[in-house]
Amino acid sequence: MNARYVSWEMSEDMSNDKNDKFVILTGTSGSGKSVAMNALEDIGFYCVDNLPVSLLTSFAAVRAETGSMKRAAVAVDCRGAQFEQLEQELAALRRANTKVEILFLDAADHVLATRFKQTRRRHPLETGNRTLSSAVATERRRLTGLKEEATYYIDTTEMSPAQLKERVSALFVELSETINVCVESFGFKHGIPADADLVFDVRCLPNPYWIPQLRDHTGLEKEVRDYVYEGGDTAGFVARLFDMMDYLLPLYRKEGKSQLIIAIGCTGGHHRSVAVAEDLYRHLKENGSRVSVLHRDISK
Repeated sequence: MNARYVSWEMSEDMSNDKNDKFVILTGTSGSGKSVAMNALEDIGFYCVDNLPVSLLTSFAAVRAETGSMKRAAVAVDCRGAQFEQLEQELAALRRANTKVEILFLDAADHVLATRFKQTRRRHPLETGNRTLSSAVATERRRLTGLKEEATYYIDTTEMSPAQLKERVSALFVELSETINVCVESFGFKHGIPADADLVFDVRCLPNPYWIPQLRDHTGLEKEVRDYVYEGGDTAGFVARLFDMMDYLLPLYRKEGKSQLIIAIGCTGGHHRSVAVAEDLYRHLKENGSRVSVLHRDISK
């Protein structure tokens, strides 16, 4: 009998366990699902790659009945008939009171196309007369509803594999019901992070780029940070930023938000944004937040 039509309840131990996680990993082809899956496996998830969608409820039933695989992740490849079944399977899981979280990865169309060309692999939907750009567009249309349902959304357009692995690990390495905060520095000339919830522009602060002896250094270094903080403007900015985040975070938690990405931007992403992001990261961590920091453009 197809497990879709079978009703089951999660075991009491699993349903009350904050460490219980059932994650469906999906998103656009070429956005980094393999890297994300490896990251989840490295932090102790039981991972199943490319599980047929029709087996999702069966997998969940075994997991619930045995009480094993408390931390489980399933990568779903949404193509063809599989995609058509996915909404049915998700609805069945929810009817069975199975808590499911969706981790959705994405990237800009031109980046997805470049990645396929660099690896010389075909897009899963690039068949017959369908071109690569057409395949990317078709998949994106199919994934619209799933993207809107996502618990976690990561845009990998400007991320290296190492940065993506760090972001995924930060989301799930400490399993709890608190909000996951990522403070991300970036350079405006490389584009604003597409998945940012809050963006702060620190280009109004003193710029070490114009000091020859500091130009090739970063905001992680004391000399650069000291220069950024000279004059008191940065200290005033940061104090107000701390106050704002201390006020906002409890509101986001109350609303049920699972992740919050705070992007701090300067021109190139090397100096001011890095220094301010590091200070915000330390402040939030000292105040008990579950927080990670990512310097997206520091090596560009």
